[in-house]
Amino acid sequence: MPIVTFLPSHRALQVRQGTTILSASRKAGVVIRSRCDGVASCLQCKVHILTPDAVSPMNDNERRKLTGTLDRGVRLACQTLVQRDLSVEIPEDPLKAAVRRQLELQKGDQQSLW
Repeated sequence: MPIVTFLPSHRALQVRQGTTILSASRKAGVVIRSRCDGVASCLQCKVHILTPDAVSPMNDNERRKLTGTLDRGVRLACQTLVQRDLSVEIPEDPLKAAVRRQLELQKGDQQSLW
């Protein structure tokens, strides 16, 4: 059975071949944003596949939705099936990224005051 490793958390989980990355992430306790429950309509579950030969080929629906990102290893976690051991990079949540940037700015402002 293949092992899926989620980055940056480095959580790994053994799953059955043909399991979606979204399903594997839920079993591993790794959060991948999704509103459509796996039907490729919300496009929130984009992930970066670091081992592209270890997953299923894109179906036509996913290819249409990801036009412009096809050559960068971006896939929809709800549509991508695990075939062999692979590593998946989960992008930082946009809200967390905005909060982190604001905290970094505040930290810089406080340091310049003293």
